[in-house]
Amino acid sequence: MLKRIILLVFIAAICACKRSGDVGIIPVDDFFKTQDKAYYRISPDGKSLSYLKLQDKKLDLFVENLATGKSVQLTHLTEKSISFHFWTSNNELIYYAEDDTKERKSDLFVINKDGSKQVQLSSNEKTRVRVIEDQLIDDKYIIVASNKRDSTVFDVYRLNVRNGKMEIAAKNPGNITEWMTDNKGILKIAVASDGVNETLLYRENERKPFLPVITNNFETTFQPVAFPENEPNVLYAISSVNRDKNALVALDLKTGKEKKVLFANDTLNVTETRYSRIQNKIMFVTCETWKKQKYYLDNETKLTYSKIDQLLPGTEWRIMDNDKMDNVFVVRTFTDKNPGSYYLYTVSENKLKKLTDINSSIKGESMSDMKPISFKSSDSLTINGYLTLPKGTKKTNLPVVVLPHNGPGGRNTWGYNAEVQFLANRGYAVLQVNYRGSNGYGKSFYAAGFKEWDDKIQEDVNDGVRWLIANKIANPKKIAIYGNGFGGYIALNCLYKNADLYSCGGSNSGVINLFSYLKGIPPFLKSNLQMYYEIIGNPVTDTDYLRSASPVFHADRFKLPLFIAQNPKDPRVNVAEGVQFIKELKKRNVPVTYIEKEEGPNPIKRQQGRTALYKALEEFLKNNISKK
Repeated sequence: MLKRIILLVFIAAICACKRSGDVGIIPVDDFFKTQDKAYYRISPDGKSLSYLKLQDKKLDLFVENLATGKSVQLTHLTEKSISFHFWTSNNELIYYAEDDTKERKSDLFVINKDGSKQVQLSSNEKTRVRVIEDQLIDDKYIIVASNKRDSTVFDVYRLNVRNGKMEIAAKNPGNITEWMTDNKGILKIAVASDGVNETLLYRENERKPFLPVITNNFETTFQPVAFPENEPNVLYAISSVNRDKNALVALDLKTGKEKKVLFANDTLNVTETRYSRIQNKIMFVTCETWKKQKYYLDNETKLTYSKIDQLLPGTEWRIMDNDKMDNVFVVRTFTDKNPGSYYLYTVSENKLKKLTDINSSIKGESMSDMKPISFKSSDSLTINGYLTLPKGTKKTNLPVVVLPHNGPGGRNTWGYNAEVQFLANRGYAVLQVNYRGSNGYGKSFYAAGFKEWDDKIQEDVNDGVRWLIANKIANPKKIAIYGNGFGGYIALNCLYKNADLYSCGGSNSGVINLFSYLKGIPPFLKSNLQMYYEIIGNPVTDTDYLRSASPVFHADRFKLPLFIAQNPKDPRVNVAEGVQFIKELKKRNVPVTYIEKEEGPNPIKRQQGRTALYKALEEFLKNNISKK
């Protein structure tokens, strides 16, 4: 009898450590663990695989011979961290490293795949580089865009990877925001913007001038994809010209008219396409409703890619890189409950080789389902989003954390989200609202959010909370709101205006002053300034609105407990202004938890910063929701 009592006590003790006997509290570090291996790239001939691997608290560059399995470490970094790398030939790679200061000083290197003959192409640059064409031209050039001549614009250069010299290929007159080459590396497309309207410019070859083709308002999507080899003066593009949802079209560059529609659907929004240079065709388009789904344009392609589906049942997958012949792919998988893995897939052999798990600490069976939801806003607009309920608990009267997404534009998407799963594991229902102004729901829905940051956007989020309460999912006395960037901005505004709806809230690098935000837009984005004025507001003509919409001017209206995090090295964040705002709040006896965290290129520092952030957030929520 005594043994039985002891056993029952032991079982009860175990259950007490778990919520409803199902899932224990998972350490914060497990959710935000730095990947040991990441950023896989395949060589053009498909024989070598490059990747970044964590070594001595830095990500260093490695190359593996796929035939022998032997790996070589190419870099041994001590100060800067690699931001990106790519193959520029079968034997050479280029990598870009930057430090974690506010200036983000960068170096550019080319190196042989065996680690020999490294050449430094640039040193301690404060300028930015964008790669336009990464494959070698004439065995020595790649095509890049850089703002080295003028910090406000990107010119196009031929970068000689043999000696680091940059020869200007096209000078930006001041209004070009995008450049594009054809399949042979010839610069043919430029996109000009006056901040509100965008004009597609085209030239048949580099001896001719760029001429305008079509002009659209920035609300309209027109995203160049590829030049089909057998159709001169034709451009494949994702377009919402004369339609609400994005379609895939072929544009006649001589007339500016659609030559044909390759894929369109009134209810589906095309977000991505996959074009094969070797096969000279679009392989599939990706559309997104609550989830991304591939649509194949021919049966042969569908048959080829369905083999990957059969090898990876029950998962979503994306092609991250491929060789020149479209025979070897780097594939990434994921679900809503698992960050997934990287695989190498060989088409000719229909063979899949696992490379690594993205985060082996996460077990899918311990995570929560991310479910799509929709509800009507107070003005009868359909608003979509996601709801993630804690695993192994009751499904009603739950404490809730609302996570407005960052913006402008952007959206929440279905898939593994470490922040969401961390909060769900702590017992919170997590609500993500794709408020008006979010991308992916058509032009009308996007434009409905313009200059509504102080009104209807916030109400969409609040309506989502009221929907949870009406359906008895939320405990109306235990609701927090928290976000990053513009998500933090929305959270702060919702909090001081709706003290009856929320218990507490906070922001991570949140926008607190729209004037400062607009003033802090980087020089190379100045050409888009009028667009920001259309979406957010003009500091000259909309002064009263921007002041009314900025939390920093309403410290006297905050009453509820606040959590505020800032990154002191973020060039877009005015840390001093944030600190002054906190002082004003504390003067008025508002309970404020403040934390400074780093989010730079160094992966170890980034993980340490995230761990500190979420431990502090966990304690804040526990004190202001869980204990109530």
